[in-house]
Amino acid sequence: MSENETQVPFGDDSKKDILPLRLSGSQPFTQQAGVYMMIGERTNVAGSPKFARLIKEGKYEEAVSIARQQVENGANVLDICMDEGMIDGVAAMTRYLQLLGSEPEVAKVPFMVDSSKWEVIEAGLKCLQGKGIVNSISLKEGEEKFRENARKVLKYGAAVVVMAFDEDGQAASFSEKIRICERAYRILVDEVGLPPEDIIFDPNILTVATGMEEHNNYAVDFINATRWIKQNLPHAKVSGGVSNISFSFRGNNKVREAMHSAFLYHAIAAGMDMGIVNAGMLEVYEEIEPELKELVEDVLLNRRADATERLVDFGEKLKEAGTTATEKKTEEWRNGTVEERLSHSLVKGIDTYIEIDAEEARVKLGRPLLVIEGPLMDGMGVVGDLFGAGKMFLPQVVKSARVMKKAVAHLTPYMEAEKAAREAAGEIVKAQGKILLATVKGDVHDIGKNIVGVVLACNNYDVIDLGVMVSSEKILARAKEEKADMIGLSGLITPSLDEMVHVAKEMERQGFKLPLLIGGATTSRAHTAIKIAPHYSQPVVHVLDASRAVPVTTSLLSDDGREDFEAKHRAEYDNLRKNYAQNKEPMATLEEARARRTPIVWKAEDLAVPEFFGTRVIEEMPLKTLREYIDWSPFFHTWGLKGLYPRILENENNGVEATKIFNDGQKLLDRIVREKLLTARGVFGFFRAHAVGDDVVLTDAGETLHFLRQQAKREGKACRSLADFVAPVETGLADSVGAFAVTTGIGLKEMTDRYRADNDDYNAIMAEALADRLAEAFAEYLHKQARDLWGYGRAETFTPEELIAEKYRGIRPAPGYPGCPDHTEKGTIWRLLDVEEKTGMLLTESYAMWPGSSVSGLYFAHPESRYFSLGKIERDQVEDYHKRKRISVDEVERWLGPNLNYDSGR
Repeated sequence: MSENETQVPFGDDSKKDILPLRLSGSQPFTQQAGVYMMIGERTNVAGSPKFARLIKEGKYEEAVSIARQQVENGANVLDICMDEGMIDGVAAMTRYLQLLGSEPEVAKVPFMVDSSKWEVIEAGLKCLQGKGIVNSISLKEGEEKFRENARKVLKYGAAVVVMAFDEDGQAASFSEKIRICERAYRILVDEVGLPPEDIIFDPNILTVATGMEEHNNYAVDFINATRWIKQNLPHAKVSGGVSNISFSFRGNNKVREAMHSAFLYHAIAAGMDMGIVNAGMLEVYEEIEPELKELVEDVLLNRRADATERLVDFGEKLKEAGTTATEKKTEEWRNGTVEERLSHSLVKGIDTYIEIDAEEARVKLGRPLLVIEGPLMDGMGVVGDLFGAGKMFLPQVVKSARVMKKAVAHLTPYMEAEKAAREAAGEIVKAQGKILLATVKGDVHDIGKNIVGVVLACNNYDVIDLGVMVSSEKILARAKEEKADMIGLSGLITPSLDEMVHVAKEMERQGFKLPLLIGGATTSRAHTAIKIAPHYSQPVVHVLDASRAVPVTTSLLSDDGREDFEAKHRAEYDNLRKNYAQNKEPMATLEEARARRTPIVWKAEDLAVPEFFGTRVIEEMPLKTLREYIDWSPFFHTWGLKGLYPRILENENNGVEATKIFNDGQKLLDRIVREKLLTARGVFGFFRAHAVGDDVVLTDAGETLHFLRQQAKREGKACRSLADFVAPVETGLADSVGAFAVTTGIGLKEMTDRYRADNDDYNAIMAEALADRLAEAFAEYLHKQARDLWGYGRAETFTPEELIAEKYRGIRPAPGYPGCPDHTEKGTIWRLLDVEEKTGMLLTESYAMWPGSSVSGLYFAHPESRYFSLGKIERDQVEDYHKRKRISVDEVERWLGPNLNYDSGR
């Protein structure tokens, strides 16, 4: 637990007849009456970016030090969670707990095994040497699954957190909370035989003061449910996430602190046992300003109809008071020297006075180049140092770059006037290095490359950005023409990997001696080492994100450090290739894999029938509607801020910057929606279908969808194919599939061009990030409409958060993604829906979609349909696929290169 977190003290559970919660690590731990348990959260990948980074990098020994620090700071229990898309949860949980078990000072405390996946929880329980806590189980998947999981918890002798969810969703009202908790308690105690003191209920602390009347009683409902649980479910414990209560007042810490304190005061009195709360967001109850306390408690206790409005008004007054203080501080920094003012503007990203100050500096120093080489580069040096040390975040760096560009734009006319004289005098302003960046042929995605370019430019690199869909011929010709020091390639879609291999081969053939950087969402360190680097004799380095770009480029261009960097890099990549060769998992033949297909009992009642067959076009989807379907977490990832929304706004490391970037995004999104700066257009349809082997035949449309099947041998696991989720032709049952293609990128280029013409990379990148989010939101919205048109979706009552978490029936896989990695299947979707004619969306030669902010895919409706990753495939399936698709083996291997479990020689 971090030093700025604390646990609130207990309430009525101090009665002597209440059985305490008893746990153990290597030493026993008993919950003491009147003493609150402290739960360390920093060993949770969602709660600690540092911990997540160490786990992803395989630095488990360093990650152990985080656990040790929490125990030293007084944590009674460690919460350990490995739920992250790029982490193998089972392997990571097992390895980490085994390491913790060998650390006596850490192993003495009990562990809380935290995951949404039961296989990860069970892997963790197998490693515990004492009695821990499972976080969590619920009735969400029905009683049978609940009993099964509870019996396993009992078998392992653990305590358990029980979430107030059931088959209908999250409990919000008092009656729902106590109904679900009582139902769960009776099953756990009466049927499973779990000791009641080992049950920790989380009855859901939900946000109040949202402006929606139905939310007004959420705090009262939690408090009353807590009291009811303590009175009616003997020995059970109560916990909850306290910060949820005040999400409506994000950005107003004064109000939030008062809300947390007042809520805890009443919840503890009702019997709440545990709840982690940030001490920096907690006011002493008795010291809350009387007027604010009354307003806060009016909201929490739902005492007046206008309580929310009155607290909002008071909160705005507090903000205004804070603004006055900020304005006074602003005036103070303006009193510094012009050099100090320029540095302050760059570090803080303030462009209000930059042209005035740049002109004053030019007059003072006598020459524009002295302004750039002096105070401006000094200021950007500070920015670079802070970013490299992790003390500035990517959004702040991009804002700094915007200020720098505006200053340089003001000085450029003066510099051009001097240029001839300086050249005649033999003076040269040497950049750090010249780097050529390009998104490879066939790929249209460049947001990540744009951010890297901005960061490099901030560090005095001369960056030449060739844009998107750039051929190898153009890249290499321009590199020679510009005498570039380095080339950087970017790509998002899988075919881009093959194009990068081609560029590397061409660089070798033409005798280039420059380092080659590889980046983009589809790239990886392993792929770069195994598939690209062997084709080029100079350094080929994978750059994970913008924060790694400068250290890599600096090392590669350094006269002193390059040799050591290259030696370490070469050894690291040799090791990756060696491990790859040794760690191939056992594979099934295609015949064996087909025999292990997804086991489904086919019944007519499970096959949904859509309201229409054919296609429908959405000419202009209201952006206001799509905004409600946005999943905001990837928005922060674009800016290099890791975490899940809305929790990221409370993150102790980057919460402040996340809140700023979120507010800026909302502001620009408001403008996009209001002025209709982007157009959302799409087409979708339903088609009669049946499965024939691993193909799905669309009977009326005259098209066939070709799918691939998992071949990895995993004990007790099926070898899945998307074709498994459509009724086989031999069943005689009538089935259907859907398809869609949507874009929100119409108008985006015009927006970003305007911003970049104004030297505003920050808003250009922001617009790209928002367009990407809107496209995904459009796909989510349209999937909901598809489920409704199939009939079964009309009974859904999911919250926006549950929709984002894909709790619904059915899936919408996309060609190019893990379950269906062949991008060429987009061509079938384009023909089916006549996408280009009806929406204007195009496919490049590499099957990237244009505009870039676009999504396409398929709809499967069967209740057993699931997402999965294809993984590696063998030669026998490649041979079979080439016959089914009627394309050459060489072409199959080109499109499926990352999935081949053999060396194709490509």
